[in-house]
Amino acid sequence: MLFLGGLIFALLCVFGSFVASGGVLGPLLASMPFELLTILGAAAGIFVMANSKDALKQLVGDLKLTLGGPRYDKAAYVELLVTLFRFTRLAQAKGNMALEEHVENPNESSIFTLAPKVRDDAPTRDLICDYLRLVSLNVEDAYQLDEVMGRELKKNLNERLRVSNSLQSIADALPALGIVAAVLGVIKTMASISKPPAILGEMIAGALVGTFLGVLLSYGVVAPLASRMRDVIMQDGRYQDIIRIVFVAHLQGSPPQVSAEIGRKDIPHAFMPSFTELDVALSESSNHAAGTA
Repeated sequence: MLFLGGLIFALLCVFGSFVASGGVLGPLLASMPFELLTILGAAAGIFVMANSKDALKQLVGDLKLTLGGPRYDKAAYVELLVTLFRFTRLAQAKGNMALEEHVENPNESSIFTLAPKVRDDAPTRDLICDYLRLVSLNVEDAYQLDEVMGRELKKNLNERLRVSNSLQSIADALPALGIVAAVLGVIKTMASISKPPAILGEMIAGALVGTFLGVLLSYGVVAPLASRMRDVIMQDGRYQDIIRIVFVAHLQGSPPQVSAEIGRKDIPHAFMPSFTELDVALSESSNHAAGTA
């Protein structure tokens, strides 16, 4: 919502100052539909040419994510840390083989059942299961696990950023596309050079609208959209990176509560629970486990 609010404010300032200084919106509005068709049509065609079908499908979801903000809030991070705490505590108490029943049937796992948001988030659930499976196979080299998980998470992040990178490329191209629209307007004007100066003036003004729209759309709309999309995706990417941090700490011999605390430190500041908040959640988890034992 902040993005939409900022966009509306920026447009009001641009067009409001134009009108306040004596500008007339009539010629601008008359030329705008045709100039927008040229610029946005060319931009859309370039975007389609530069991306795959998967990226085009991803565009809608990424736009919703950008406008709505990060998917994971403080409660989601706490639930994830508590879930990882339960798994590492189970491995410490009963051995790595005790993890097998949870990773083979996550939908029936008693631990995943206590964390519905984690269980229903398929990419996160599958990531946890994949690497718990490795741990259950007695993979004890923390540095090897760190390297493998780090590469996979980096690959996933790069794939998630492909739309925002493409939008940034479109933002860089929009001023040039605005010039293309302006040149077409100048060509049209030169073809009517015999007409009165008043008409030629309006035609030249219409041609310049293309340059104006190209620059405005680039720096005022698409570039901020791409930047915001990238920030949101990278913030959400930190969510799964917590899994790597906790598992590596576990394999390095840290107690479950210490592993969870190490993971907490890497949560984005806006969503990071305090030490006390996490400690209370982990204590409640331990009490629940003791009550059901």
